[in-house]
Amino acid sequence: MYQLFFDSDCDITLKECKKYNAILISMPYAIDGEETFPYKDWEEFDDKAFYDILRTQNVLPTTSALSAQEYIEYFEPVLKEGKDILYPHFSRKMSATFNSADTAIKELQAKYPERRIVLIDTRAITISSYLTCIQIGELTLQGKSIDEILKWSETNIEHSAAYFFADNLKFFARSGRVGGFSAFMGGMIGVKPLIHISNEGKMESIDRAIGRKKIIDKIFDYVVKLEDHIQDYPVIIAQAGIPDLIEDFIKRLEEKFGKLDIRVVALNPTAGCHCGPDVLGIGFHAIHR
Repeated sequence: MYQLFFDSDCDITLKECKKYNAILISMPYAIDGEETFPYKDWEEFDDKAFYDILRTQNVLPTTSALSAQEYIEYFEPVLKEGKDILYPHFSRKMSATFNSADTAIKELQAKYPERRIVLIDTRAITISSYLTCIQIGELTLQGKSIDEILKWSETNIEHSAAYFFADNLKFFARSGRVGGFSAFMGGMIGVKPLIHISNEGKMESIDRAIGRKKIIDKIFDYVVKLEDHIQDYPVIIAQAGIPDLIEDFIKRLEEKFGKLDIRVVALNPTAGCHCGPDVLGIGFHAIHR
């Protein structure tokens, strides 16, 4: 018997955790020094209000890693119950929080040597990790074992692709989490960077275009080029404050591929601190990232 964990940086909500009998680890963010823990300090994410703040109040929010003790507080009650732990999480390459997780796990394994604590690095964040997590969630509902899910992950994580753009480049420039992102782009009127999540689990700027229409065209072209039986898997659309673009994007996808299992999610606030408002992206099953 094992307990499934997710974290909020994977866009998973409390409602979805209940569906998969999972426990949600909250990844904090702070605005003007006030720290918030998603789904602990509130139960539902008001994405419109959050991204309106980022857009209109000229704030640059921050994020922080959990401590080892916080991980212990999540994991130890489950171990005491005699359960193992399975935790698919957002990319280790994007946060020092997993150094704390490693410290906590080392201490807990010494205390509970008969228990397993298994982490799966989705090598992604937000929509790409979300796609992996909900598939793992379905496998747990089917009664798959930890080892069966590990085997599935070994061959499927690299097929979870994500491509997106953001309007406000100051958030990317400040976060420093996007490889290949050039600060000079912020001074070019209308330039939108095309970001993807690499197979190593890093966000990388791989292209750019002037204007929303042209950058969305580029995203669509990548989907057409890389999709792998896209009709057989969920397609995840993420937005941060620009829901008006979603309907046209979905219409275009379904004109090309037919009926799809499209799920629209709000970009979680912790990831949103680094991407800023006015983001549109897609996560899909691909031949490769």
